[in-house]
Amino acid sequence: MVWSPDQHALSGRVAVVAGATRGAGRGIAAALGEAGATVICTGRSSATRNIRSDYDRPETIEETAELVTELGGTGIAIPVDHLDPEQVKRLAERIRADHGHIDVLVNDIWGAERLKGAPPEWNTPIWDHDLDRGLRIVRLGLDTHLITSHHLLPLMIDRPGGLLVEVTDGTKAHNETNYRISVFYDLVKVAVNRLAFSQGHELAQHKATAVAITPGWLRSEMMLDSFGVSEENWRDALKEDRAGDLPTAPSGFGSSESPRYVGRAVAALAADPERARWNQESVTSAQMAAEYGFTDIDGRTPDSWSEW
Repeated sequence: MVWSPDQHALSGRVAVVAGATRGAGRGIAAALGEAGATVICTGRSSATRNIRSDYDRPETIEETAELVTELGGTGIAIPVDHLDPEQVKRLAERIRADHGHIDVLVNDIWGAERLKGAPPEWNTPIWDHDLDRGLRIVRLGLDTHLITSHHLLPLMIDRPGGLLVEVTDGTKAHNETNYRISVFYDLVKVAVNRLAFSQGHELAQHKATAVAITPGWLRSEMMLDSFGVSEENWRDALKEDRAGDLPTAPSGFGSSESPRYVGRAVAALAADPERARWNQESVTSAQMAAEYGFTDIDGRTPDSWSEW
């Protein structure tokens, strides 16, 4: 039997996806929309307000909100720079006025994909690493999450059952024993797992849950562009006889996943009445697929972490 989302699983629920412009954030917002949620999509890349982004990319939060609505939810786009506490405070005030409460908060804010550098720049020791770039990686990957939780979690803990999802790269177990790209990148990705643990400790007394989740090899818009393919023909990146100067993807790319896969993991967690059993855990999208039985958009259940 082909799996399909339950379009009413999250009807009446209000979710905030902070960092919903592209990549995992867009995939999570879309999957919450598939399940019928109202999804507030925030980020800097907007068609209506000019907020400086670290990326020169065409995607916008308005496009994400439209996708949420097309899939059966209600998408709402609100431009926010999550490094600015005043902007996040105003976001919280608007949500309180418009919705009164949030059921799910997803901290997917990042924005440092280019700052981390290309593979030839990886493994640069801290004394040779550009300090300004490194510190901005930390600010984009950690300060944003802390600021957002500070202002938005009060909207979630006013009633039992809330879910906080911290999105990172690598599980706690993996990151504890593997160096990740640079001291700065490594610190951020380890720390986000710990954020879920520490916030879960604080949320438990309010009968709310915090979980850290990592996608596998993600076919984000930037990743697809790097191989000159789209979601529709991504397997062409594995062909060795590629035309022109297009790079050939490593064989591991065959186990990559669409952003919707990690999104469906978040939606499954949100719909689980026993989600508190996951409090403070660090999980993968594939682990959640095995637990809840969902698939990626092509019907597969990829698990790239099992190959690394």
